[in-house]
Amino acid sequence: MYEPSERGTAATAVVAAHGFTGSVDRPAVRRAARAFARRAAVVTFSFRGHGGSGGRSTVGDREVLDLAAAVAWARELGHARVVTVGFSMGGSVVLRHAALHREHTGRTEAHVPGARGAGTHIATHTDAVAAVSAPARWFYRGTAPMRRLHWVVTRPAGRLVGRYGLGTRIDPRDWDPVPLSPVEAVPLIAPTPLLIVHGDRDPYFPVDHPRMLAAAGDAELWLEHGMGHAENAADDALLARLADWLTRA
Repeated sequence: MYEPSERGTAATAVVAAHGFTGSVDRPAVRRAARAFARRAAVVTFSFRGHGGSGGRSTVGDREVLDLAAAVAWARELGHARVVTVGFSMGGSVVLRHAALHREHTGRTEAHVPGARGAGTHIATHTDAVAAVSAPARWFYRGTAPMRRLHWVVTRPAGRLVGRYGLGTRIDPRDWDPVPLSPVEAVPLIAPTPLLIVHGDRDPYFPVDHPRMLAAAGDAELWLEHGMGHAENAADDALLARLADWLTRA
């Protein structure tokens, strides 16, 4: 879904990546998109296996391809500058995407069948990246919410709950190979501007996660007092600050 800026055609487009079990239609995602649209154009989408999207969720692995396609589409719309922001699982995805799709590596283009001129290859790198409530490492089970999430992802009964209770279709296969972790991705992102945002009351990932991410590379860290987890916990003031950072970084 494309949200034009309230200030008309914007040079910058923000591509927003939701968290696990989220989708483009969730109220918290729509609220974030409206806040970002006051300062930039906004592209929102549902990851594979979420909401109305086809396929099955790989919980942060192949979702990098979904994000790359959304970035390419934003560039196809004519925006000179495209930036990414992700929440929770989406935060891990924007970090890995920024590391793997870099302007100076040659892995910067996607084949976009629907672009102007069939078969057009369009740049997929981001010009700035912000990760909100992202994990630093895979397989973390140190909190009760993460233990419940692992049950949903790894057990047949849990995946039924995911499909019918949470509207998320989950791929039952194990990662093979295990993808680059968020903390391993961070050193590869520079010189692209990077912001790590995390709440000090996050029930999923304690503050050692954002500190580990920020220490791994050239990153700005915002530890938000009293904030919980991801897009549901991001208030309007934080979303406005995020929009300002993304449009100015």
